[in-house]
Amino acid sequence: MVSQSEEIHDSPVDWVHKHLQQFLATDGKQGRSSARRLLLTTRGRRSGALRRTVLNYWTDGPRFLVVGSNGGSARHPAWYLNLCAEPEVTVQVGAEVFQARATTVTADEKARYWPQFVATMPSYADFQRKTSRDIPVALLIRN
Repeated sequence: MVSQSEEIHDSPVDWVHKHLQQFLATDGKQGRSSARRLLLTTRGRRSGALRRTVLNYWTDGPRFLVVGSNGGSARHPAWYLNLCAEPEVTVQVGAEVFQARATTVTADEKARYWPQFVATMPSYADFQRKTSRDIPVALLIRN
């Protein structure tokens, strides 16, 4: 659970940090971008510190889906490893902030969602081709 008084550390990756700052400055209004973005705050699995990043998302009813592509890197993104270690996360969609529980979707669920992700963001297909790891999809369910 995230405490209101704890410091949140934003992603140090330059382009992610810029998207994050734009999100915060506009309460998540996306401007001309067709991608929908949310802020995800996880607890660092080693540091215990709160870590925040911005991610593209899709919905399935009231549930939010995010993809751990990490640009096709051989490693999972840190935010994904963090939510695997501590699935209680904070999510911000637009101006709304809420607590959620994260879980990784099953292979069958991923097979159903993946074409939708690739249709919206074709780069995901390229990322999967670049890596031998299975790119995970996380489901965020509001508490």
